[in-house]
Amino acid sequence: MPGRSAEPAGDHRLTAVVLGASNVSRGLARLNAAIRGRANGPVDLFVAAGHGRSYGANSRVWMRRLPSILGCGLWRALNREANDGRRCVALVTDIGNDLLYGFPPAQVAAWVREAVGRLVDRGATVAIARLPLEAVRRVGPVRYRALKTLFVPGCPLSIEGIHSAAAELDGRIAELAASAGLATIDQPGAWYGFDTLHPRRRHLDTLWRYACDAWGLPPAQRPMRAGLREWAGLGRRAAEVRQLGRQMRYTPQPIRRYADGGWVALY
Repeated sequence: MPGRSAEPAGDHRLTAVVLGASNVSRGLARLNAAIRGRANGPVDLFVAAGHGRSYGANSRVWMRRLPSILGCGLWRALNREANDGRRCVALVTDIGNDLLYGFPPAQVAAWVREAVGRLVDRGATVAIARLPLEAVRRVGPVRYRALKTLFVPGCPLSIEGIHSAAAELDGRIAELAASAGLATIDQPGAWYGFDTLHPRRRHLDTLWRYACDAWGLPPAQRPMRAGLREWAGLGRRAAEVRQLGRQMRYTPQPIRRYADGGWVALY
């Protein structure tokens, strides 16, 4: 990373790490605003997300491929961060995607455990968003076929298999959080409509607020709004490494810098 000689001391700087998939990407501008509005200083936001993102396997959506969350450059970037006493917080969300790729709950839980372990080793205060089981259970065969055709046509599981796998994975995540003393965030069924993969946008704001509460961030001292310019500025930028067709693309990070010295980086 570039030098930071003119930036505030580490005890006023916050490192925030968010791991997820399409929901993080959909709500990135407002997530960033929520965290920055409740921090006492600059925020360095590290994000590994993207539609269809997997925790442990490389993923492809149409012509775009992304590395796994565990295998992306975020971890190397975190290791380059100065150990200057700053706080580190993290949100782990969008955990159910890997079930749709056919990975068993035990494997998905192991990947999440590895990610959480890396974060805890850095001293991060970690919150985990649990699976929206209430919304998943409401999905019947007809809606499942429609959602599968739209989002994951290659999913090998039946609707019964999805119900069972989601319940098992959520149980494993709850056990992981309890054993590590981590906060969990429930996602009520009312957050979801026809599409049980993506909460309505207004409820994504609630998820970000719950995450900030779980991290123990103070009430907003400088409420921020994610305007159209910010939304477009973050939304059109890409992860550090991605593949489009047969061509590898590299995007220098961070993608956005702020006047207070904070920034956003995508991996």
